[in-house]
Formats: sequence, structure tokens, C-alpha cells
Amino acid sequence: MKSNTAIEQRAMQVLDDPRWAALAARDRQADGRFFYSVQTTGVYCRPSCASRRPRPENVQFHATAADAQAAGFRPCRRCRPDRPVAANAHVAMVAELCRIIETAERPPTLAELARRAGISAFHLHRVFKSVTGVTPRAYAAAHRVQRVQRELGGTGTITDAIYGAGYGSAGRFYEQSGALLGMTPSRYRAGGDGTEIRFAVGQCSLGAILVACSERGICSIMMDDDPQVLVRELQKRFPKARLVGGDGDFEQWVARVVGLVEQPRLGLNLPLDVQGTAFQRRVWQALRRIPAGRTVSYAEIARRIGSPQSVRAVARAIASNRLAVAIPCHRVVRSDGSLSGYRWGVERKRALLERETRAQT
Repeated sequence: MKSNTAIEQRAMQVLDDPRWAALAARDRQADGRFFYSVQTTGVYCRPSCASRRPRPENVQFHATAADAQAAGFRPCRRCRPDRPVAANAHVAMVAELCRIIETAERPPTLAELARRAGISAFHLHRVFKSVTGVTPRAYAAAHRVQRVQRELGGTGTITDAIYGAGYGSAGRFYEQSGALLGMTPSRYRAGGDGTEIRFAVGQCSLGAILVACSERGICSIMMDDDPQVLVRELQKRFPKARLVGGDGDFEQWVARVVGLVEQPRLGLNLPLDVQGTAFQRRVWQALRRIPAGRTVSYAEIARRIGSPQSVRAVARAIASNRLAVAIPCHRVVRSDGSLSGYRWGVERKRALLERETRAQT
């Protein structure tokens, strides 16, 4: 019989394991990543199992279902950990529908996609959104933007590029081009030719910081140790735009951005030129609602935008953010609380979070 000390040590060991948090939260995102067994019942389960939460000292973690069975445990009759996760079948189905959307001459309707999948349109709409984070219509729209960007890089006319990407109306695309491309299609084709981008490079406690502004608002905030790296990155993004050094008024904008880095409680009341797909903008809006001094996980952001299955898509959208600090992607961490990659360096991410935490005390 184990001593109380041994039981307590075993319990503490399990409680310190980040997999326990997923088990306790019945996190479906963890299903398939690991399994857990319960010594007193002799069964093993998925992390999301709805069974009564076991005592931690009775829990063992296993990388696969086969490992759990090899250790002498039988599958739970409630969560059926020995069977494929239903979500896996959904992912495969949605992946196939995405390929259909991407290769179609025109965006297929929801009814057409539902017939291909063999399920109702209502069910397809819900499953598609849970997997990708967007509706089939929004996914088709985002793909059309990518297609028109490629078409604009060709030699045909702009009108050919718009219709070739599947838009039924050139006028409708022009209405959205500012938010999707950041400029008119003709200027996008010309690499931003004729577009004026004001910019300035300043210094903050985290190194060099570049702030760039289009006629719509701040379109880029970047950080690096080397100011020249930042300028080259801006030139790469707008190869033919007219880059203009900031004047005295614009220097005040840079000072306010630096102030946000140094004192997060100040906030940033400046116009932003946010360019991205509908899904990216939903993610970025969710980031802007995270209070300074707080962090959330990628999975939590996915839940907040109503797409709990789209954690990877959320991570890609966060990595695409070009507005450091203003859209606070540094406040997103892994489920276990550890820091993941950051476009401007993990050490800057850690420094930003530490100063935000101090500012709240």
C-alpha cells in the first residue's frame, strides 16, 4: 500500500503536467494528442470524456490508445477512445470541399456543396465553419482574393483578372478592394505605384520600431534590432509605392506608438489601415479585446470567434498581423501558458507581457 507521501507526490506530478489542464477542461482540441487512464477503474479515455473527473493520483497519461491498451487498460465505453474521432471525418470532408471550391470556375452554392458531401446544407454550414473558422461563402471569397492577387500579377487586363478570379461583378470587387488589397487593383498590380506611404523609424526600449501610414491609417508597425531591416521589409511590401519620410506631425504618431510600447495603459487612439480576409479581421478584432496584462490561448481565441475547431487557422491569422502592439498578438500564448513564436521575436513578446503585468499592479 502506497504511503500518503507517495500518493501526494504522484498527485502533484500529475497536476503539474499541462495535460491535466486539458483533461480537467474536457478540451476537445486535445483529443488525439494524448489519452489518460484511471488506475482504479482500469479504463482509458479521451481528454474530452464526460465521465467523472478522476483523482489525479490515479491518472496516467499515454501518447496513443495502443500505449494505453499495452499498459493493460480497456477503452472507455462512454468516449470510445479506440474509435476514430468524428471530427477527423469532418476535417477530411471539409478538406475535400475546400479543394472543390478552389478549383471551381465559380463559387459553388451551399446546396451544391451539401449534395457533394451527402448532408444537409444546415449541417454542412455548421461543420464547415467549425473546421475552417469561416463559412463556405467566406472561404470562397478569401480564395477569390488570393486568385485575383495572382491574376493581377499576370499580363491580362484588370477586368480579366477580376472575372478570372470568379467575381461576377467588377463593381463589387472594387467596393471591397481597399480592405482586401489596401489599395485599388491598378495600384496593387503596379506594386503600389502612385501610392504614398509615410513612414518613420524610431527607437524604443525593445529596439528599432518602424511606423508606416497609408491614406487610410497606420498600415504597419514593425520591430527589429536593425532599422535597415525594417525599411527593407517595408520596401518589399510596397515595391513601387512612394515612401515618404514622416514630417513633424507624423513623428507625433510614432511617439504615440512608442508610448504604447513603454506604457501599455495609454492605449492607441489612431486610425488603423487593417488589411486582411474576413477571417483574419475577426481574429484581429478578438485580439484587440484582450485587456493589457492578460493572456489567452489560441484555442480560446478560436472559441471567442465562434470557431473552436480552427485553432491552426487562428494561429496563421495571428502570425499574419503586421501591426505590432496595436493589434496585440503578443497576448496569445499556448494552452499551457508558455510563449510561442512571435513575428518580432519571443524575447520582445516576453518583455511586452512583463511590462503589461507590472503596469496592472
